[in-house]
Amino acid sequence: MENQGDALLRIAAALERLSPPAASTTDWLAHPAYIWLGEGETRPVPGIEAPALDLLRGIDSQKAVVTANVLHHARGHAAHDMLLWGARGMGKSALLRAAVAHAQEEEPGRLALIQVGTEALGTLTELFARLGELQRRFLVFIDDLGFAEGDAVGPRQLRSWLDGGVEARPSNVRLAVTSNRRAVVAREASEQDDPLNPRDAVDDRLALADRFGLALGFHACPQDDYLAIIRGYADAYGLEWSERDALEWSRRRGARSGRTGWHYVTELAARAGRAL
Repeated sequence: MENQGDALLRIAAALERLSPPAASTTDWLAHPAYIWLGEGETRPVPGIEAPALDLLRGIDSQKAVVTANVLHHARGHAAHDMLLWGARGMGKSALLRAAVAHAQEEEPGRLALIQVGTEALGTLTELFARLGELQRRFLVFIDDLGFAEGDAVGPRQLRSWLDGGVEARPSNVRLAVTSNRRAVVAREASEQDDPLNPRDAVDDRLALADRFGLALGFHACPQDDYLAIIRGYADAYGLEWSERDALEWSRRRGARSGRTGWHYVTELAARAGRAL
């Protein structure tokens, strides 16, 4: 026969399983960045990894616009939602992170970056409800956005959050989205051949891009810009390099971009026995 103490312990354990401890709440005022995983799960990020704005070359006009817009938002002024679209590796995500880091230096504590994975898009309404109650500005960042073929719900839901829906994002939140295409989702040639409404499908998808106050294109850089990108990094880190070697590096990779340039600079540092 079990003693009374053992029975009480088993009962207590059963009650604990039925009523687990409340999940810890996120302090939305304490950190510079967060990752939203959906369904109430959040991971604070202690610091934003981003290059200095001066090191982002070949995208000067985009850099000026994005930096100014993010700073306006941090200061509580009118600011746009942003779509940064175009060639891979041309600094779309890096620019957003760098602009937020710059705004946080200018206006400490007033702005936080929240990265949302595409798998958590369906829980954005829950996130907006939490953020709208806070006395802080937030930039919700969706990187490399795209929707599967036939997904009509995702684009329309995002359009509703941007403008015109009853669950639109709160006034202290702005959205920043990167994508490889201005249309955000892939377009099939068959859409151009529809004998009834050849433009309907394309226009529906472009309507999402049109909801952003700023839609900035990033294009594959010409040779001079590619070399300028490398020159900026090499000068900043004190690395020796040659144009011929840099161009050969890009030819072997089949691309000239900011990312390709950074990979070359990483190679230079490795050859020199240096850390970056």
